[in-house]
Amino acid sequence: MGGGGVVSSPDRNDTPVLITEAAPSYEEQHAARRRKYAIMMSLRFPCLILAALFANTWWLALFFIVLSVPLPWMAVLIANDRPPRKAEKANRYEVERRAIAPKSTTIIDG
Repeated sequence: MGGGGVVSSPDRNDTPVLITEAAPSYEEQHAARRRKYAIMMSLRFPCLILAALFANTWWLALFFIVLSVPLPWMAVLIANDRPPRKAEKANRYEVERRAIAPKSTTIIDG
């Protein structure tokens, strides 16, 4: 009989378990930033359409135009931003300091 076979059972889950606190890969971070950029830039066009639809109500049209102006700037800032680095505490060896016990000396007054 050959050895080294793979044991499989129907109730076994082959999903990998995350055992570290490693940061997401560069590709995952880049994909998330691109997704955020695309969502924010896609919100600009509907704002301009709504501004045109509400042209008779000047304050509402102005609101949608003002809302659409900073969207490209914010989208670029968010797309270029990366997640903050985690503050890590350095694991350093600390020497336990002990006080030297005073010697008991006998003083003779005479």
